[in-house]
Amino acid sequence: MGAVGEVDVHAGDAATVATLGRVTAQQPPRVGVLALQGDVAEHLEMVAAAGARPVVVKRREELAAVDGIVLPGGESTTIGKLAAMYGLLEPLRERLAAGLPAFGTCAGAILLAREALHADGRRADQPLLGGMDTVVRRNAFGRQVASFETDLDVAGVDGGPMHAVFIRAPWIERAGPAVEVLAVAPTPLGAKVVVARQGRLLASAFHPELTGDGRLHAAFVRLVEQVRAAGG
Repeated sequence: MGAVGEVDVHAGDAATVATLGRVTAQQPPRVGVLALQGDVAEHLEMVAAAGARPVVVKRREELAAVDGIVLPGGESTTIGKLAAMYGLLEPLRERLAAGLPAFGTCAGAILLAREALHADGRRADQPLLGGMDTVVRRNAFGRQVASFETDLDVAGVDGGPMHAVFIRAPWIERAGPAVEVLAVAPTPLGAKVVVARQGRLLASAFHPELTGDGRLHAAFVRLVEQVRAAGG
């Protein structure tokens, strides 16, 4: 398992290595929150607390101006349709393909996947961004009444377990070889992946913005800083 806030650089590029982990400009990075549905205000607060400049993203020009983006929870099909309606779906796909760091929570983790499944395993026909080589099962833990909280060890996140809130949460059913598993949760069907990373993309099945624990957001902001420092 790898750490959350690390990027690969060329071994011979000493100048780039020396800058990793530091903001290379006086201004902190601009981290957007896709503001179509979900816990937008809570994510904006977490991004600000992590030292980035939070940006509400509802339009293409706002998306074009950010160094990283958070995809919040909500209802993934609705968010995908609204993104298409607002002219953001294709620009999001293009920016992710070009290397924009993204952090998806709950529904956002579904949007980042290449394929989504219904809770019963049927393929879900919905707009996805497809940045991560993952197949995600929607409502995998059950409906609203099956929501729960638990403590999870997340690889690369120091300070002990994270208290995780799962609300109609997905899990990652399958992941490609480039995907790092950072945390799993116990289920009656065995341990299931609930936090994963693929390069500059981070996905969480739970809602870190609801607990006041900003460590995943802080790790994502460090990742954004490192990508910017490396010229990405």
